Amino acid sequence: MEELVCYNEYKVFFLGKTFSLMREVLRLSKLEGILAYNDKFVRRKEYMPYQTGKYPGDKILVVTCMDTRLLELLPKAMNIQNGDAKVVKTAGALITSPYGSVMRSILVGVSLLAVEEVFVIGHHDCGMIGLESGMVLERIQQMGVNQEALDSVYDQGVEVEKWLCGCGEVEEGVMQSVRMIRNHPLFPSNIPVHGLVIDPNTGKLDEVVRGYE
Repeated sequence: MEELVCYNEYKVFFLGKTFSLMREVLRLSKLEGILAYNDKFVRRKEYMPYQTGKYPGDKILVVTCMDTRLLELLPKAMNIQNGDAKVVKTAGALITSPYGSVMRSILVGVSLLAVEEVFVIGHHDCGMIGLESGMVLERIQQMGVNQEALDSVYDQGVEVEKWLCGCGEVEEGVMQSVRMIRNHPLFPSNIPVHGLVIDPNTGKLDEVVRGYE
């Protein structure tokens, strides 16, 4: 019986090592696959149709969600072509800090990159709707982040629960982000900030905030 237990423990250990190795190989395969494709892409000069300037042709900046369904749908639904707009993506199109990277990108856009209008676009069926910070923290710990690491974040004065939570309704989140931009002390008051919600299935846009008013 003791030998059987030892064998089973060894088997579990071996299988665990095997699965870890397989995961590492898969990760490397994705990277190598992308680099191999990129090498052909550049050598064949397939980048030529996508060359454009750094200033947006339509002079707009779009803040939207990182949802995969919007990758091609949103530009098509807005009639945005390559080079027409600056696009900033963040979970839920939520701006959680007036001095975070999203707001910084917006300020750079309007001050140095010829942006004249800002669009905040959330979407229905968003994963950030109703998201509670506890759900994220629990999953992060399951993935191997220990309590000491979490405590170090709290020690820096970060309001983790507020930082990681989502919004009640998509319209609420859009209005929150629009207010964050409009009320920022460094944001020019003459730049319109619009708020919209897109259907991730049909691409239909619904107006939430009209920035001209």
